[in-house]
Amino acid sequence: MPSRTPWRRLRRAAALASVLALAACGAPAAAIVAPPGVARTPCGTVSIAVNPWVGYEANVAVVSYLLRTELGCKVIEKDLTEQDSWEAMAKGEIDAILEVWGHDDLKKTYIDDKKVAVEQGLTGNKGVIGWYVPPWMAKEYPDIVKWQNLNKYASLFRTPKSDGKGQFLAGDPSFVTNDAALIKNLKLDYSVVYAGSEDALIAAFREAEADKKPLIGYFYTPQWLLSEIKLVHIPLPLYRPGCDAVPEKVACDYQPYDLDKIARKAFVDSGSPAADLIKNFRWSNDDQNTVARDITVKKLSHDDAAKRWLDAHRSTWQRWMPQ
Repeated sequence: MPSRTPWRRLRRAAALASVLALAACGAPAAAIVAPPGVARTPCGTVSIAVNPWVGYEANVAVVSYLLRTELGCKVIEKDLTEQDSWEAMAKGEIDAILEVWGHDDLKKTYIDDKKVAVEQGLTGNKGVIGWYVPPWMAKEYPDIVKWQNLNKYASLFRTPKSDGKGQFLAGDPSFVTNDAALIKNLKLDYSVVYAGSEDALIAAFREAEADKKPLIGYFYTPQWLLSEIKLVHIPLPLYRPGCDAVPEKVACDYQPYDLDKIARKAFVDSGSPAADLIKNFRWSNDDQNTVARDITVKKLSHDDAAKRWLDAHRSTWQRWMPQ
């Protein structure tokens, strides 16, 4: 998920600013226009990458449901890491990635250099990553929310896996993070231990709050858990553009992200109505969290969770449909 890469070049920033300006005015995303001589085609088969966090699954659940039920598409969903998704797109095996956290390096490779992928606008979601502790810890140790005090509490977080240091809990090993570099460069007496998955990370924070166990770890929004447990964010040194340009030297907080979508260029140029829908797809953090919570907590199937949201937000999704 959450991958952390430096800001885009100025021309990308300008493009993003333009999209945000349109969004602020309430303008819908511009419809995709097939190249001259390419007629609009039946939907056919659409292959979508599914990256390993439930917020992304919520995006796929809603988009896939609409592609199948409204446009008559056959949808293939492939479980892939972020990096593998881009490689699969270059091979023609994936048509769309529905939530991208930065990855300027991959965008340069596959959009600018290889020209096999194109940007498809923002999802509407605001991505924020950081370090968190459960609420009970912030209440019992008020000064723990300042990173400068973390070494004072390192002994509280020791575990058999942390090599005598405080344990900092990360999530899925495929997530690209700055945590090891931050710990080293901020001279903190901690070591990174991986929970193994988003589900395991969520379970650890829930247990830490319920049983009052010390825990400090990586977390992010949008994420449905934050509506259940008000995890307390520990601000790190202020993020400034470029402060994370050299990964091993990072000593600043994570940058905020306007999450976006990527599609295979040949898919967009094909005239498929599915490309229109994917480009127009745009919702809020609350929307995504609602569907993700229904999938995770209420154990609804992806289709049932999608239909539940779609039934309540018809005016929203109708704006995504191809003209």
